[in-house]
Amino acid sequence: MTQIAASNVFPAPEHDHDRCLEEAMARAHTAFENKGLRLTPLRQAVFKEIAASHKAMGAYDVLGKFAARGERLAPISVYRAIEALVAAGIVHRFESRNAFFACQGVHAMRQLVLACESCGRVAEVDGSKVFAAIDKSVASAAFSAKGAVVEVWGLCANCVARGPGLGPGQGPGQGPGKGRELEHGPP
Repeated sequence: MTQIAASNVFPAPEHDHDRCLEEAMARAHTAFENKGLRLTPLRQAVFKEIAASHKAMGAYDVLGKFAARGERLAPISVYRAIEALVAAGIVHRFESRNAFFACQGVHAMRQLVLACESCGRVAEVDGSKVFAAIDKSVASAAFSAKGAVVEVWGLCANCVARGPGLGPGQGPGQGPGKGRELEHGPP
């Protein structure tokens, strides 16, 4: 189940994140325009905070970022902005952590969410085969599914490459997903 080969799913820590943010903002403008929604200054500012890294963050984390700059916002304002960002498809909810992360690409297929327990970054990968299996199981049970979330915890290739010399709070099993196992148990 462990795969150590590097991929572009989790960009290298030293990548040009300004470019990621520019691309994310361009996708945001397009998504809002295509859905006939308005990308208000508050929605744009909240999106920039969420897209500022490849990590998931909660609404109160976003509020904290604004507060650190001396901007005071009501929690409901941030929640409403996040709801609009999710509705536009540019932010996804990380269900198990009640957090949000910026969509990292344009996609129509259902995605798996991968979460690195060491560095805390999240990424999306094509989950069409997994969801096809879920659909088949659901259909055979004559069940009418309304949704499914598949989140996978582990280590990204960058953290695996750093190996056992990781600093405090950065080792395998010490990150945000510690103690969480897939419903069917560990692999």
